[in-house]
Amino acid sequence: MAVIIRGAGDIATGIALRLHRAGFQIIMTDLPQPTSIRRTVCFSEALRLGEVLVEDVRARRTDSAREALDIAGTGEIAVVADPACALLPELYPAALVDAILAKRNLGTSRDMAPVVIGVGPGFTAGEDCHAAVETMRGHTLGRVLYRGAPIPNTGIPGIVGGYGLERVLRAPAAGVFEPKMEIGQMVKAGQVAALVGGVPMRCTIDGCLRGLLQGGLTVPQGMKCGDIDPRCKRDHCFRASDKALAVGGGVLEALLHFGCRPDMPLNEGPGAAFGP
Repeated sequence: MAVIIRGAGDIATGIALRLHRAGFQIIMTDLPQPTSIRRTVCFSEALRLGEVLVEDVRARRTDSAREALDIAGTGEIAVVADPACALLPELYPAALVDAILAKRNLGTSRDMAPVVIGVGPGFTAGEDCHAAVETMRGHTLGRVLYRGAPIPNTGIPGIVGGYGLERVLRAPAAGVFEPKMEIGQMVKAGQVAALVGGVPMRCTIDGCLRGLLQGGLTVPQGMKCGDIDPRCKRDHCFRASDKALAVGGGVLEALLHFGCRPDMPLNEGPGAAFGP
């Protein structure tokens, strides 16, 4: 059965990995020029490179609904540049997961698929989705809500290795993003990780550069463009995070709760999908 995931960033990729390994066939959508930070663990990179391997799972870019279904049917992940989900009527998904993580609902509704799951703040289970999954680090991370909404966005990143806000690198000015380092590189506070409109974006703490925006994008001042992991584990840069997999587990629970099973066939038309 086809599951559509809106978004192909690091959390969406963790969800896709969990569902794929459970046997579901996955089609993901994202912006034509994705703004993913943790690019080494994002299936969105398939849109830029044509294909990408995250852990042991391969994703390939396509521009057609038919080819997306074919790719998903072969056991790979299909990725489409389709942020508005214009191809949705041709895909007939059994379920749709909104993992854009925009902190607000950008247009997902319960009538888009038999089962619709919202990830993170901005969704209310029972209103614009059938279930919502908590993304806030802490005791409730990955919990599924069948009524109500996840914790509202606080604007404060979760604590990792004793650091929260300090982990995030933000554009010091508006302009074109020009990386000066690579993901996985060990860094020291004060080093220049990138230039934005010619202005240095400096590392805020010592650690491992876990995420960095792709070069050539024009970004506004203050946009998140990088992420430093103070735990200094380079391997973490190339594997899905604990948070992404926890959220993925919540999505898997919700799908099973509503009767979506990986052994169901790919949908071939309206009414073929199983829903609540």
